[in-house]
Amino acid sequence: MEFDPNKPIYLQICDNICEQILSGGLAPESRILSVREYGASIGVNPNTVARSYEKLTDAGIIYNKRGIGYFVAGPARDIILEQQRREFLENEAPQFIKRMRLLGIDPSEILNNA
Repeated sequence: MEFDPNKPIYLQICDNICEQILSGGLAPESRILSVREYGASIGVNPNTVARSYEKLTDAGIIYNKRGIGYFVAGPARDIILEQQRREFLENEAPQFIKRMRLLGIDPSEILNNA
């Protein structure tokens, strides 16, 4: 995993796990790597991974079965989609639309080139 120096690593780990869930790489109720296993696999301190897992747990995306490990929550995909749609509509779309207007791009141009 390559890290972006402009974003905290724990958030990049969260993004990576969410991307795996959305792409079907991690199915609902499937076990994910332990904190230590995940940290070792990407060369990151386990405390950083633990922080990521805590954030994902708080969001309802994963859950911990004490003594067994972490698992993908059943509604994880829907939760992620809702969060990412909301973020896109609140943060990315307004900037995108503003840039389109500045450049004189008609929305049909984008739809025709997609």
